[in-house]
Amino acid sequence: MNPRLPPWLLPWLLPTIGAIALLAAQPFLSSYLQDLVLRIVTLAIFALSLELLVGTTGLVSLGHAAFYGIGAYATVMLSPPDGPGAIVLLLPAAAGFAALYALFVGALSLRTKGVYFIMVTLAFAQMAYFVFHDTKFGGGTDGIYLNVRPVLAIGERVVLDTDHKPTLYWLACTLLIATGALLALIRRARFGHALAGIRVNEQRMRAAGFPTTLYKLAAFVIAAALAGVAGFVAATKDGVVNPELLSWHVSGEVLLVIILGGLGHLRGAVLGAVAFVLLKELLSTPALVGPLSERWQLTLGFTVIAFVALLPKGLIGLARRRLS
Repeated sequence: MNPRLPPWLLPWLLPTIGAIALLAAQPFLSSYLQDLVLRIVTLAIFALSLELLVGTTGLVSLGHAAFYGIGAYATVMLSPPDGPGAIVLLLPAAAGFAALYALFVGALSLRTKGVYFIMVTLAFAQMAYFVFHDTKFGGGTDGIYLNVRPVLAIGERVVLDTDHKPTLYWLACTLLIATGALLALIRRARFGHALAGIRVNEQRMRAAGFPTTLYKLAAFVIAAALAGVAGFVAATKDGVVNPELLSWHVSGEVLLVIILGGLGHLRGAVLGAVAFVLLKELLSTPALVGPLSERWQLTLGFTVIAFVALLPKGLIGLARRRLS
């Protein structure tokens, strides 16, 4: 008689195996592959944060890059100029400042719906972009550098030093796993079911007694805080931030990632991040595609259009057909 897994364990099985494999793979990866994985992980955290808004709540935002950029800038600007900052301070600060701006933006933008909400979030994001781009605050167009990457220390003993690439790799992967687990728990909680109900029929949820605006504002702030976490990883990984992190095309890119992966699925957001980064790397490598690498943006656009046209449910839909 074959043992059967409990039904509640099945949704966690594949992500758990993937998380263990991701953490265990580090010693076997070259420096180049570790950099590639870090780019994927950063984008995956960012995509998961937007998935909470778009896939779960039904709020399509074109200003999500503002929270990503604010998290990155907070990481650099709050770091000491002549020494390492503390992870336990910088990481919450990155999430906190992004969430604080989201509270302001959400309180105003959630009064609108549909395309008006999209345009208002875009306007607020561009406002933040021009604050960093056109003023000396944050270094202007040149951005600012992170002189020393943050550490986690207990007394005089340094436990985690993100200047050490394997340490940064494990920290980033841990943050990705924590983000995915948090969102999975939210989706299974009463709060998550309420957000799903708002996506399907907000008027009916309001009639049932749910304060839908407060629920949407809470989702907006949580998503922004997680985008700030992605910004912390990006700033720590690159050691530099610039206003382009807040630009509208970054918001469009991450929206494209979750569509490519499959809306409504956390694993789809991660799959979309993997596919998007690998496609960019493939199509911009002269050794693989030859002269086409000089026009990689064009070929990437055509490739993504083909994926979306042929896979209306995204890559997660293809994966499910393969497993069924």
